[in-house]
Amino acid sequence: MAETDFPAEELNALTADPRRYGFHATLKAPFHLAEGVREADLLAEFAAFATKTASFEVPSVIVDQLGHFFALVPDSLHAPLQQFAADVVETFEPFRAPLSEADIARRKPDTLPPRQRENLLRWGYPYVFDEFRFHMTLTGPVPEPKAPAMASILADRFADFIERPLRIDGLALFVEPERGAPFLVHSRLPLKGAQPNG
Repeated sequence: MAETDFPAEELNALTADPRRYGFHATLKAPFHLAEGVREADLLAEFAAFATKTASFEVPSVIVDQLGHFFALVPDSLHAPLQQFAADVVETFEPFRAPLSEADIARRKPDTLPPRQRENLLRWGYPYVFDEFRFHMTLTGPVPEPKAPAMASILADRFADFIERPLRIDGLALFVEPERGAPFLVHSRLPLKGAQPNG
């Protein structure tokens, strides 16, 4: 099935969520600043973290289906990437305001396994540390009958990138001007050792 076989409206709907977020991989879930913390404090730590954290490569990435959506993911668990994500979660935790009861309820904690529920309450997100899986989201939920066709389209679209290394050479800070609005890149900093032009 070719991309043109999907009606434009359907492709638009299936990619609405990732378009709002922008093409990225979440390392620390969105949060409000903690009481008494200034944006300048966060930005200073952001700069310090990028300066001391070395860039690295994920050996190979593939397009895969995670539940009902598709994403670009490592073809196997990569320890340096897992450690990098864990360092981001821990480093910026002091800047995060506790989740509201409504935000916790939105995650349906009663449906989560114990470890993920603990992560939600302690770190503000269920999928951190051992539960973290790096992914760059490509679609929203794809109906099961359409999944094989979508897999084929994405394999073709990302043929130049899959089964090749992915360089992790920068860290970006996003902002959501208001709930539900498209995410905006506030700033992006190179990691230590990153090439100036990527």
